[in-house]
Amino acid sequence: MSLDAKFYVIGAVAVIVLGLSKGGLAGVGMISTPLLSIAVGPVTAAGLIFPILIVQDAIAVVMYRRSFSATILATMLPGAAVGVALAYLFASTVSEWSVEIALGVGSIAFALHQLVRQFGRLRHRQKETGTLSWLGFVCGVGSGFTSMIAHAGSPPFQFYVMPKALDRDTYVGTSVLFFAVTNVMKAPAFFALGQLSTAQLKVASVFIPLAIASSWLGVRLVRRIDTQRFNIVITLILLCVGATLCAQGVIGFAKNYFQ
Repeated sequence: MSLDAKFYVIGAVAVIVLGLSKGGLAGVGMISTPLLSIAVGPVTAAGLIFPILIVQDAIAVVMYRRSFSATILATMLPGAAVGVALAYLFASTVSEWSVEIALGVGSIAFALHQLVRQFGRLRHRQKETGTLSWLGFVCGVGSGFTSMIAHAGSPPFQFYVMPKALDRDTYVGTSVLFFAVTNVMKAPAFFALGQLSTAQLKVASVFIPLAIASSWLGVRLVRRIDTQRFNIVITLILLCVGATLCAQGVIGFAKNYFQ
């Protein structure tokens, strides 16, 4: 695996953002895999990010183990298991350029949704979504599937959970535990697909100290900074990253079919 200084700079930013997300700034970690994909492609990026996620999950679970919604977890995790299994079954038939386009489109859609919501133009209606367990299962499937493909499970998760208006710690804790369990489910599939090679684990190990430090920092920052402004900045970056990935995917498609 040939990696240059550009990769390590982008990788460091991706790991820091992911750590901040695990530490409490939930949702901003959506940018990590798309960002790293610019340097090494989405499949390699997903493999490199995975062991870092496991380390950060362990830290986050310890920190938020007393703050979570058991009802939401019981509703969504079975769906997540189905989503992970489906992603594994389809993994061998999916081309890299199609993953780039799908991840780019998903990133842009999620970024636009976040911007609309953050600026107060979208209102979730609690009564219509709060008691629909089937919706939680379906969102769990979507979250498990996109998490397996590109560690991008936040949009389906937030779609179901955010209308419930949980307090900050319960929301973060539920998110942390949901994705920690989902990532454990993904481990056998990642091994089976060869995305956890010795070379990838060695590269990932370089970022482990940064992953631990950024997770700790996220816990401290979530109580001190204006999270709305921070999320807007990250969302705008995600919008640009999504556009870049779409462009890379279209170029890849053109090279495959028009050469």
